[in-house]
Amino acid sequence: MPHPTADHAFTIAEAAANVADDRKGQKITVIAVGEVSVLADYFVIISAQSRTQARAIAEAIRAKIAETHHRQPQHLSGEGDANWIVLDYGEVMVHVMLPKEREYYDLESFWGHAPRLSLAPQISSQK
Repeated sequence: MPHPTADHAFTIAEAAANVADDRKGQKITVIAVGEVSVLADYFVIISAQSRTQARAIAEAIRAKIAETHHRQPQHLSGEGDANWIVLDYGEVMVHVMLPKEREYYDLESFWGHAPRLSLAPQISSQK
């Protein structure tokens, strides 16, 4: 497997995680699902404390990835009720979820066999 920092999909996942951190997203998790599935290379899972915050995080991620990677989501869903917003970039899927939905759907357990990546040092150094 190539080193994650050299991976274009990883840079998108990392950008999404950093933006979520800047917008006070919580429990930011990056899962390398590409090692166990063809669905995507990475999932970025973020908790938001309100619908307003979920929308703000999702919009900030969309804007940042458009600016830095010249990409728009292939699919965008969930902005209406904002309980679970998904930005699907193909190789990266970003999930911005309220705590209740995150606990109920428990994507981390469902994808428990996929490696989790720690971005804490990168996120902390951005502040």
